[in-house]
Parts: sequence; C-alpha cells; structure tokens
Amino acid sequence: MARYSGPVCRQCRREGMKLFLKGERCLSRKCAVERRSYPPGMAGQKRVKLKEYGIQLREKQKVKRVYGVLEKQFRGYFKAADRAKGVTGEKLLSLLETRLDNVVYKLGFTGSRPQARQLIKHNHFRVNGRKVNIPSYQIKKGDVIEVREKSKKLDVIVASLEKVSDKQTPDWLTLDRAAMKGVAQDAPAREHIQIPIQEQLIVELYSK
Repeated sequence: MARYSGPVCRQCRREGMKLFLKGERCLSRKCAVERRSYPPGMAGQKRVKLKEYGIQLREKQKVKRVYGVLEKQFRGYFKAADRAKGVTGEKLLSLLETRLDNVVYKLGFTGSRPQARQLIKHNHFRVNGRKVNIPSYQIKKGDVIEVREKSKKLDVIVASLEKVSDKQTPDWLTLDRAAMKGVAQDAPAREHIQIPIQEQLIVELYSK
C-alpha cells in the first residue's frame, strides 16, 4: 500500500497541532510545531480564514494523518462506521483506535504509530498467540496483544516501555509490563480518545 514518505513534521505544521508522528522528538524543543507554529510554504505565515468546506477538510486530514491512513482506506472506515449502529463519528474513531498499530502504540511498545507499523510488519507481535503482520488488523474485546518471545529484548521496545507510566495506558486496555502483554478489555468509548477531533465535521463532509 502507498504511504506518505515526505517530512512528517510538515503534516503537524499543516494541521497546527502535534500529531506525535515522530515519538520523542514531538516532546522536545526540536518539535517543528514549537519552532514554526505556522503552516509550511511561502504563504504559511499569512492568516487564511477557512470556509465551511475547508474546516471540514482539515478535520478529516488531521484524523487521517494521526492514524496514518490514506483516502481510500479512510473512506472504507467511514462506510463501515456509517453502516454500524450508533453515532457514525464515534464509530469511525473507534474503528481507527482499534487498529493493531494504534493499540501497539497505546500500550507503550513503541514511541509512535509509524514505528508500530514497521515493527508489526516485521513480525514482532502476536495477537491471541498468532502471528499478525497487518497494521490495520482490527483488535476486538478480549484480544491479547503481546511481543513475540524472540523480540522481548529488542532495544526499541524495551526503551519505549521504560518511558511509559501505567497512567498513560487507556482505560480500555490493560498492560502487563513484565510479560510485555496487553489485553483489550472493551471497545474504546469516545471519552477514551483524547485526540482533539471534531468527528461530526467529518460526517458532514462525507454526507454532502
């Protein structure tokens, strides 16, 4: 599948917020949003008032960039959320939040979602004891996500876990740090998703 291969810090600057695409760098003084808090490009420093469509589009782009999905895949998530029972916007975020790469990141096994995708593709994780190397794999209630036995001494995973506190683990997930294992206790509720997203704007955009 195609992936954005350009400088990810430009994406954060475009959205005007930290998307945490580069792990620790996003928390340091080197963060591009901290150094240049205006959109990239020659006209970036000019204030542009967005119209309704522009506001909705920016909200969609923000969510796509946070979770690392492209338009075709994102549209598929929206269609699935629209068919499901409940509030479409909340279902959309729930589907994105339960992607394996996001769960691996939320459990603290990696410092960023892109890093999680790379390690998943290299077979460093198991779901319910089975090898899963698909970052978009949907995690369901009761699923067990663990680091493969041979990968438990991998420096990047060990270092990431050491920096994560138990308070950072979302309420819908539980982490056994010693066993390098996590369990999805439930589906994520809207209050568990702390990203500043107005999902209703995305619903309005696709409803036109």
